[in-house]
Amino acid sequence: MTPGDPLPEPEAGEGTGREAPRRRFVLDDQGFDEVPKKYRRFYRRWRGEGDPLGPNEALCPVCKIVVRSTRELRPGDRIYCMACMTRLVITRSAAGHLEARVVY
Repeated sequence: MTPGDPLPEPEAGEGTGREAPRRRFVLDDQGFDEVPKKYRRFYRRWRGEGDPLGPNEALCPVCKIVVRSTRELRPGDRIYCMACMTRLVITRSAAGHLEARVVY
């Protein structure tokens, strides 16, 4: 870089402002048969209050189906529940965990 460049290089110890790369997950078919076979690995049934959700899963508030992703979900991500045809956006709740909010 030359002194005239508009974007200086970050100093040692300074972050670049980018988040850590998203973790990736391998999804297996959980037997959810309410969507076409091609998309079954992206959904599973919610097993109640004791069912912990992974960092790649969100509970659809409309139909109570767990929507799964091959990548880690973060606030601002948009997902689609094919079971009830709802578009959702991921937010962080006051308790600190991820939850899905209905867009339409």
